[in-house]
Amino acid sequence: MKMKKYADILFILLFLPAGLAAQQSAADYVDPTIGGVGVILEPTRPTVHLPNQMIRVFPLRRDRLDDRIANFPLTSASHRLYSVFAFLPIDGTVSPDSWSRQLEYDHEVTAPYYYSAQLGETGCQLEFSPAKKSGFFRIRFSGKEEHHLRTGVLNGKGTVEMRGKRQLCGEESFSGMKAYFYAETDVDVIRVRYRSPEDRSAVMLCVGQGEQTVSFRYGVSYISVEQARENLLREIPDRDFEAVKTAARNAWEEALSLIRVEGGTVAQKKVFYTALYRCFERMVDINEYGRYYSGYDHQVHVSEKPFLVDNWLWDTYIALEPLHVILHPEQAVERINSYIDMYRQGGYIPSFALVSGDWPAMTGNYAAVWMADAWFKGLRGFDLKTACEGLKKNSLDATLLPWRNGRRTSLDDFYNTHGYMPGLPPGERETVAEVDTVWEKRQSVSVTTANSYSDWCIAQLASELNLQDDRTLFLKRAENYRHVYRADKGFMWPKDRDGQWIEPFDPRFAGREYFTENNAYTFNWDVKHDLNGLFELMGGRAGAEEKLDQLFREDLGLPKFRFWLVQPDASGLTGQFVMGNEPGFHIPYIYNYLGAPWKTQKRIRMLLDAFFTDNLFGIPGDEDGGGMSAFVVFSMMGFFPVTPGIPAYAIGSPVFEKITVRLPGGKEFVVSARNSSASCKYIRSAQLNGKPLERAWFTHGDLTRGGRLELIMSDRPDKQWGSRPEDAPPSALHFRNNE
Repeated sequence: MKMKKYADILFILLFLPAGLAAQQSAADYVDPTIGGVGVILEPTRPTVHLPNQMIRVFPLRRDRLDDRIANFPLTSASHRLYSVFAFLPIDGTVSPDSWSRQLEYDHEVTAPYYYSAQLGETGCQLEFSPAKKSGFFRIRFSGKEEHHLRTGVLNGKGTVEMRGKRQLCGEESFSGMKAYFYAETDVDVIRVRYRSPEDRSAVMLCVGQGEQTVSFRYGVSYISVEQARENLLREIPDRDFEAVKTAARNAWEEALSLIRVEGGTVAQKKVFYTALYRCFERMVDINEYGRYYSGYDHQVHVSEKPFLVDNWLWDTYIALEPLHVILHPEQAVERINSYIDMYRQGGYIPSFALVSGDWPAMTGNYAAVWMADAWFKGLRGFDLKTACEGLKKNSLDATLLPWRNGRRTSLDDFYNTHGYMPGLPPGERETVAEVDTVWEKRQSVSVTTANSYSDWCIAQLASELNLQDDRTLFLKRAENYRHVYRADKGFMWPKDRDGQWIEPFDPRFAGREYFTENNAYTFNWDVKHDLNGLFELMGGRAGAEEKLDQLFREDLGLPKFRFWLVQPDASGLTGQFVMGNEPGFHIPYIYNYLGAPWKTQKRIRMLLDAFFTDNLFGIPGDEDGGGMSAFVVFSMMGFFPVTPGIPAYAIGSPVFEKITVRLPGGKEFVVSARNSSASCKYIRSAQLNGKPLERAWFTHGDLTRGGRLELIMSDRPDKQWGSRPEDAPPSALHFRNNE
């Protein structure tokens, strides 16, 4: 009988589908090495952290092809900008080169909640797992040489020191503020050696010889060493590494299980859940159990509310923040409240809200778009009046220049008067001191289109507060994009201060003098708030559709390497369409507005298959801490928020046969895509909650109330579905979240 029982079990394990024998968890699909080699610019990092929490750790190396690790940071203070404090186990006698030694690694294991690798010639095993504001390294040393823990600062300004035989602390200055750490080992430190008697920015802690296991637990704080110690003892009070790892895994299982997918290939599930994991890297909560340090007024504040930092809104407003509005509406409100607090503390609503203060990167007042999107999707709990006050100040009184903070300049006065940012003719020397003349330049067309959109959003919020004068003003400014569209050429085109079109000008090769990281082909479509108005400028829907078709076919006009000398961010090229940069994310969905949603379905699936793969090259451009990954999550689910600020989603082509989104209050929104496959990517028919759906979009209310979008997929396009003008998604806000 026992033999028969075992035979039955073996039969089940061998012949039943894997999903029935053992359901693989969402976390098991995550592969943090995807995109680990940058196609042109920055690679992804196998970051180990808890969702939206302060400690973020990864091996410091050039990319995944680099065979050596320089250090592990105790945390990344800002995504891709700076990390603080260094840690690395080192074997052997300490020599002058020990302080800069990098270690070869092998047998690397990466997961959102865990990292391990064998380091150096002796192959000591390093493991790491995170808590919220603390972390745990466990090192299994082998070999007969002396074993050291090399610890120090990463930015050259700071000190570390021993406190007793098992305690270590330090402070590090970076970007106008300080970070602190407190750490404990579980063995006595035999010998302490600093870099030099005068230089205590790095230390070697000798912990013994021979085979041994050493734990290094630490807390990080932006307040003090004592607060770092409190963070550690509160979160990791003992030496149980496995308990920390289990808790971290459970946190990720909860986060990733907010979306369940069925069908598709294993590779597609890996791409999807890895993208979803990257959507939780920022923003991060730096409230340290009732207190937080603000880089916006350089004060420590007493508060029980989260204080969330590290957001690059130019990258994240179109997909990442709208995704969190769906999955975490309460946290979305906390994010906005953090921005409003930053305004109260620093005088302006930030652009890129780093832990150290506002980093005025890129262009646009995209906080207005983000806040309007949240408001019109029904989120409350933030001070709209104060938010509008700050957004209006950003638009009218602050400079709109790229990479610049402070009050408005003469160019901003020109913009306020004439409705466009003037460009310089080729070869003309810059005369405005505030403009970055080395690289970023004026970006005159992009500044105009970006602020047209954000001013439109301010107008919508002003209406909510019955501020009619503001509404009128900002609606007028929302049309400024029209000043830089040259109808006879069919392109967004720069003007000089006299209102003349700048010549010579080539839409392919125009750089940062006129555009942000892309050229005129991309910024032709940067009018998300008034697509119908844009189509009119292009000669109507037929002309716009023809122009959109040509975007994906247009020749570069020169070899790629020469094109990239001017446009290094234009990666993921399909014709002149740029998949690897944020301004292009919405463009394939514009076909829905032109009566040809089947072309959106075709393009989206082609772009996903071509550029988002389950390998080291699986990201076509800078991932930007969730900015690009959120595009992947939305697009693989089959819908996308083309115009944040309008509570609607354009329908694309779901990769999976079933997608279930868990919503607050126990509700679910299900997308069913029967027959979905690589060939069956076209929508033949659709139903929403059992009723026929002829339009290629649905509302945010349709989603948050819970329900079911049922699509029948086919290998042939249905060119009639969603083709009528009345079936197009709204391109101006004419309804509210309760419709």
